[in-house]
Amino acid sequence: MLPYKDALNSVLETVQPLTPCERLTADTGGLVLAEAIKAHWDMPRCDNSAMDGYAIAGRSCAKDSPLEIIGASYAGHPFTGTVPAGKSIRITTGAALPNGVETVIPVEDSKEEDGQLCIQTSFSTGQHVRLQGEEFQAGVQLLQAGTLLKAGDISLLASAGVDRVRVYPRPRVAIISTGDELIELGETPRPDQVVNSNLHFLTTRLQECGCEPVCIGIGKDDTASLDEFIAQALDTDLILSTGGVSVGEKDHVQEALSRHRFQKRFWRVAIKPGKPVLFGLLEDKPFLGLPGNPASTAMTFELFARPALKKMAGHTDCHLQQRSGILTSGVKGGGDRQIFRWCKLGWHNGRYEVDVQSHQGSGQNLSIQGANALLTIPVGTSQIDRGEIVEVFLL
Repeated sequence: MLPYKDALNSVLETVQPLTPCERLTADTGGLVLAEAIKAHWDMPRCDNSAMDGYAIAGRSCAKDSPLEIIGASYAGHPFTGTVPAGKSIRITTGAALPNGVETVIPVEDSKEEDGQLCIQTSFSTGQHVRLQGEEFQAGVQLLQAGTLLKAGDISLLASAGVDRVRVYPRPRVAIISTGDELIELGETPRPDQVVNSNLHFLTTRLQECGCEPVCIGIGKDDTASLDEFIAQALDTDLILSTGGVSVGEKDHVQEALSRHRFQKRFWRVAIKPGKPVLFGLLEDKPFLGLPGNPASTAMTFELFARPALKKMAGHTDCHLQQRSGILTSGVKGGGDRQIFRWCKLGWHNGRYEVDVQSHQGSGQNLSIQGANALLTIPVGTSQIDRGEIVEVFLL
């Protein structure tokens, strides 16, 4: 069996970023830039007011000298012409400063009487003015390739006039569920049946990760059914299957894959839960066969599929983020496999604390709910006591 680190490296060496495409900037939230972006123009586009008030030629004005008000400049409706020395205009926030003025007197520092401006406080020449290009200038690089576009990035690009960008597309991920015991949500199971909860975990988690899930369906425990589903999945970017990858009499996934030019990279990893995870290329598409038990499905998705999907989506750092914390209760390790446990990482009394649910079974959904991290227990560690510092992967 491969150690976890080696298996993950195999996945990340095999998977490649998707081909970038051009999209409207407005449609790229949550995607990764494939190129550096430069501003199309200066920002601000012109000198403008940072306050509601009056624009004056500050260099030639005195506090106690009334100034005639000869017009107004409003945002989107500039004053046309030049403001002579000794004159003033009304101005609103964001309005362009016309020729002849470079200083703004706020409304609260002034008084208007009979068409005259009376300045009531001292002022500094050039105050309350946003200068053209002070935020950024045309041609300057705003964002680098590899940037995950969030609301602030989209806003910046819009202000700079960047209406289209090249990004890595959202990975389309096929989900093939296998098992005669599985039924759809909404049906009432017999005692020997279970609702296909793995599908709903994966669908939701893929959406949370910025991917597009494609549900292929529930394949029966026979190769003919799996052949049909595999063919349907080949037009996606990555294929996930759940169940059927172990060594049971009804585990037919590998047999079905062998008829579709499957190139196996590894099968079985020295981890618990999730040992029988399968990875390779299915007609040049990355394929991950996840175990069928719910906690194992979820665990192997986090450990292998999520880093792979990050690379496909153009992220430069694809490994799971780590934190150190204080263990709040003892946990057992042991054996020749790296053990992972669902846990809750919280900040208490000026430090991170790691709370691990005492009983976790690979067939249980309950241990997944509410978890925000994975505790990792190294191979050969028999026990970690309360109060020890441990490492966790963030979810």
